[in-house]
Amino acid sequence: MAKKDLLRGVSRRSFLKSVGVGGAALAAGSLPSLRPQAEPRFQAPSQKLSGDLRILQWSHFVPQYDKWFDPFSRIWGDMVGVNVSVDHVNLADIPGSAAAEIAAGEGHDLIEYLSPPSHLAPAVMDLTDVNEEADRRFGTRVELTRRSTYNPTTNKYFGYCHSWVPDPANYRRSMWASVGYENGPATWADLLEGGTRIRNEQGIQMGLGMSNELDSNLAVRAVLWAFGGTEQDENENITINSPETIAALEYMKNLYDSCMTPEVFSWTAASNNQLLVAGQASYILNSISAYRTAAEIDYNIADDIGFGSPLLGPTGIGVVSEHVIPIYIIPNHARNPDAAKEFLLHLTANSDSLVFNSKLYNFPTYFDLVPELTRDGGWLDLDPFGGRPVDKLAVLRNAPEWSTVIGHPGPANPAIGEVFNTFILPQMFAAVARGEMTPDQAAADAEAKMIPIFERWKAEGLMGGGA
Repeated sequence: MAKKDLLRGVSRRSFLKSVGVGGAALAAGSLPSLRPQAEPRFQAPSQKLSGDLRILQWSHFVPQYDKWFDPFSRIWGDMVGVNVSVDHVNLADIPGSAAAEIAAGEGHDLIEYLSPPSHLAPAVMDLTDVNEEADRRFGTRVELTRRSTYNPTTNKYFGYCHSWVPDPANYRRSMWASVGYENGPATWADLLEGGTRIRNEQGIQMGLGMSNELDSNLAVRAVLWAFGGTEQDENENITINSPETIAALEYMKNLYDSCMTPEVFSWTAASNNQLLVAGQASYILNSISAYRTAAEIDYNIADDIGFGSPLLGPTGIGVVSEHVIPIYIIPNHARNPDAAKEFLLHLTANSDSLVFNSKLYNFPTYFDLVPELTRDGGWLDLDPFGGRPVDKLAVLRNAPEWSTVIGHPGPANPAIGEVFNTFILPQMFAAVARGEMTPDQAAADAEAKMIPIFERWKAEGLMGGGA
């Protein structure tokens, strides 16, 4: 296979075969451009490179991405004189693998995290230079990608974000239509009312986790924010013990009692996807990965999956965090940081191939690099991977407007990173749902756990607070 084909990924023939589109439709111009730029964008490194570049990252939920990325990285290495190797692990294993390498002082040169690794700032290199160079080359970035990698207290970047993943509502259309919601729920009140009816009438549960895993971390924050609660304020002061948090906990207790099952307390990041595809969950908060998986199994299942923007809470707020946000760090032990930084710029320059080969799972940090994604008649309007209807993903066009960073409305500081990775919020919600604590007790308990974390990071001069 030619190098340019490895870089581009899915073939036009394969796509047309998968959706049954013939030559007449193609000739009529009814399909969008199916591929990104044929040849990769390449800019010679600013200095001579050599040696090995070792990359550690997750096994992508869309397998096509890894099939594209691995040869893409090796081909770049061949072009610049660097031997590139890529190791993949499960999403849940990334934090432990990174921690082990950092503790040992040896390992990979690039590690891709899936949430802001702000708590690792003392153990990683300052990437201000590569972030500023990317802005100079590629223009305006999506703001949440900056807020997920930049520490305003130190004025340094602890990571580099090449893309991000929206977190829309995923729901089974037939289930919700049967209880009067043709377009799915629009508010958290709708979710409770409709979800309860679906549970009672069809025996199908709601798919919001309260487990020690990434998706649960994101789902409970969506509930918290919708009711006006936050972990911290804009000045990085703890705000978790509030009437708004208590209202969110009361709601989640009601939702759990009405339409959820105890298995949500032990879910992995894949559990909600699997249940939605199997027809055993009526609603989840997730990326489009379950939809892409369903399309590989049975298009009738994929057809029944709908997408929606964030549910509105009683305050009128509807916002979610990014689903996952791929952020590369360069540990202090890295042996080839120069090659690592040059590769990050090369990867970003080819964001159109990156987005396409993720089957639109990943969204670009720099939208100007992927005009085909959001233009009228582009990939979101006419899904190149066979969506039915073809504009099913159009709801994602406004994703930057309703997506935010963990730590909202403040930055993704090291304390928030530690709170996120120790699952304090899912545990708070789970304690109330199980009846182990009252909402007041759980909010106070979460606050008590967060106080020493915030105080320690403030003492180290790595975050603000106190204003």
